[in-house]
Amino acid sequence: MKHRIVIVVLVLLSMGLNMNAQNVTGETKKIESQKKEGQDSIFKAHLVNNEYQVWLDINFYDNNIIVPRQEIFGKVPGYFGAKRDTRKWIISDATIKGKKAILTIINDYGSEDLKAELKRNTDGTYTLTRLEGSVMKIVVDNKWVKIPKELTFNFVYKTSKGTY
Repeated sequence: MKHRIVIVVLVLLSMGLNMNAQNVTGETKKIESQKKEGQDSIFKAHLVNNEYQVWLDINFYDNNIIVPRQEIFGKVPGYFGAKRDTRKWIISDATIKGKKAILTIINDYGSEDLKAELKRNTDGTYTLTRLEGSVMKIVVDNKWVKIPKELTFNFVYKTSKGTY
């Protein structure tokens, strides 16, 4: 009888230690996740500009965004889309430097490209500034509309896996 009690106590202690170890591991993962969601997640988002009805879908960390109807490009750091135009401007390269990222952007035909900077502002908005190269254009009512050199975006949500 004493042996059974000792075995039961040992089993319970073992289970308790195992559960504690799992909790510690879970907490460590949670802390690491929270660190990543802090400063490191500012370039993993869906950003919108309501004035021009355009958006940016970005994930500069995992570079895993699939451009809708442009799957041939594979996974990219992100893209620029418009509600009134099916064409996309693809972010082919993104280099993060603190709260700024330097981008190489091409149109979906590959005929135009530009260098731009995407910066997170202190108020939580983002500013896309064309540094050099082509002017981005979208079609609205069968007419080309030039996107200004500097455009402000509002944060909407973080992307989960980069696909929609």
